[in-house]
Amino acid sequence: TCLTFSLDVPGCVRGYLGPGGASENGQYENCTGGAAGYIDRVILSSNHVYPHFSGSQLYRSNMPYDPEGILGCLTTIVLTWLGFQAGCILDVYGCWKARCKRWLIWSISLGSLSLLLCKASLNEGWIPINKNLWSLSFILSTGAMAYFLITILYIIIDVFSIWSGVPFYFAGMNSILLYIGHEVAHSAFPFGWSTVVSHEDRLIVNIIGTTLWLVIAFYCHQIDFFVKI
Repeated sequence: TCLTFSLDVPGCVRGYLGPGGASENGQYENCTGGAAGYIDRVILSSNHVYPHFSGSQLYRSNMPYDPEGILGCLTTIVLTWLGFQAGCILDVYGCWKARCKRWLIWSISLGSLSLLLCKASLNEGWIPINKNLWSLSFILSTGAMAYFLITILYIIIDVFSIWSGVPFYFAGMNSILLYIGHEVAHSAFPFGWSTVVSHEDRLIVNIIGTTLWLVIAFYCHQIDFFVKI
């Protein structure tokens, strides 16, 4: 985070967090990813950086940028540690109430800090929520939602047996098949298409694609077909 906001990137304003390209009237066309993109291109070279990140089409950016780059890996380590902490709570405390209480404390604490850093805004704040940069506020908000969801799911599935986890249970049983299938067919109709022009359109496309893969996972479960390593 300190590098993101303090490193001088040639031709860019310090602390730039945008997608470059045509955004902001093309003022920062070659600043894709800010400091994170610059560090990757200097250390790894442009030839070894992912050339087509998710915003390249939307913002017509030609600069290579990898969201899972060097700086992104540092903040993902924090998110991994938060997941490890959730597992430790599950392992150390045997009472479901003690587990849920601690998960909720983590959720509220992380969520509050994230709201503070982004000033409870969509794209503003001291550290905006940015998935492509894996910003600290994104890590905190993701961790907060994960702790909240694991609490709710644990209560309704494991404690009171209200829900069995269907249809997501089917996806979990065939996760490798769904991952490979998505990587191969994500841009092929009906799983996706290339006429996406806005974030709202991309959301609709992804919801349709996810629903279709859940249907496929259900069918595979019905015919007892599973892909494993």
